[in-house]
Amino acid sequence: MRPWALALLVVAFRTGGARPPAPARNVLLLLADDGGFESGAYNNSAIRTPSLDSLARRSVVFQNAFTSVSSCSPSRASILTGLPQHQNGMYGLHQDVHHFNSFDSVRSLPQLLRQAGIRTGIIGKKHVGPEAVYPFDFAYTEENSSVLQVGRNITRIKALVRRFLQSQDERPFFLYVAFHDPHRCGHSQPQYGAFCEKFGNGESGMGWIPDWKPQLYRPEQVQVPHFVPDTPAARADLAAQYTTIGRMDQGIGLVLEELRQAGFHNSTLVIYTSDNGIPFPGGRTNLYRSGTAEPLLLSSPEHRERWGQVSQAFASLLDLTPTILDWFSIPYPSYSIFSTKRVHLTGKSLLPALESEQPWDTTFSSQSHHEDFYVSPTFQDLLNRTRAGQQTHWNKTLHQYYYRDRWELFDCSTDPTESQNLAPDPRYAPIFQLLRAQLLKWQWDTGDPWVCAPDAVLEEKLSPQCQPLHNEL
Repeated sequence: MRPWALALLVVAFRTGGARPPAPARNVLLLLADDGGFESGAYNNSAIRTPSLDSLARRSVVFQNAFTSVSSCSPSRASILTGLPQHQNGMYGLHQDVHHFNSFDSVRSLPQLLRQAGIRTGIIGKKHVGPEAVYPFDFAYTEENSSVLQVGRNITRIKALVRRFLQSQDERPFFLYVAFHDPHRCGHSQPQYGAFCEKFGNGESGMGWIPDWKPQLYRPEQVQVPHFVPDTPAARADLAAQYTTIGRMDQGIGLVLEELRQAGFHNSTLVIYTSDNGIPFPGGRTNLYRSGTAEPLLLSSPEHRERWGQVSQAFASLLDLTPTILDWFSIPYPSYSIFSTKRVHLTGKSLLPALESEQPWDTTFSSQSHHEDFYVSPTFQDLLNRTRAGQQTHWNKTLHQYYYRDRWELFDCSTDPTESQNLAPDPRYAPIFQLLRAQLLKWQWDTGDPWVCAPDAVLEEKLSPQCQPLHNEL
């Protein structure tokens, strides 16, 4: 017998042939609030985002990821249920007079994880309800804290993450860190600036965030997205937004360092994305690519061969619940909400993309009751210029923005600004009808109550079918 073979046998006998147990798998979900592609990871050279750029080098970077609805609460509910807004019930914003909630019998991700023995935590902006549907074992959100403190104060966020990770609870964990940056705050806390870019900067009355080193940008430095007016007002807005993205980026770095210090970096799937598009005309609340496309980084310590690779596969934020359940080897739920019809997740697990490039080419999104950037400097400037008959330096007029064709079809490979509607063009009729049929099937599959709108109503008394209104639409 060879000496090295004998040595292996001796080791095996001494250990009883047993291998040390693999570390429990965990998940860390990092969510930006109205975040876009303002990062080096997505080729924006005007902004400094070293933490996101570093995470991207350890991730699969998705170029075609989309929210299922471009609005805060509906998107967050969809992320945490794997169900589109019309299926989980979160039709609009959750807080204050809006008061939208998911249906009581929805089985959310934190519920499913808790039942499977996974410890759950949320730090930051929750913005969904009711509490019984979205319970977390560890929770510091706007429901029990200042959203500025738990969503923008990165020193406070770091301390809460440390408390969660240093718990004596040895169960695997799901930790959801939902930053409030870079959401606008000029409508709610104008003293801190349009994007709360002054909050915590150490100036008089602004408070101080010890771990934050503010990065200031001049309006002429920013990159103006094609769907945003290129005006001094919009550039100043973007410069303020960049500063708060920088604060979030530094916060992400602190969170990831806490993960490393606690010894969980080699057993934790890290996901970074945003809930919806940036809060500018043509962005958030719009079904255009500019409103629904999201950054998505998927970092697995078990798939280093895919680190730093770019994926063109289409992904949806509806895919996050199936992905996280798959990571923990938890079966997908099947249940009823109102009737005997069973609810099934229509999203897919993204884990195969950690092995190889996938052929996925379809996502679905829907509209929401949300439109609130009216008071923003960019939009007010756009209104004033329109009233005065001045150049808006925008790629459309307000009239075109308000009054849209019922059906729009764009070839983003040749028309990235989505300016030429191909839906009426008979040359594109086959692909247009195919996509309409796919959308209609998804609406029926997911129980969309507006599946028949606007020229019919859904009548379900006997069997679900569309009854025409003859309203000439």
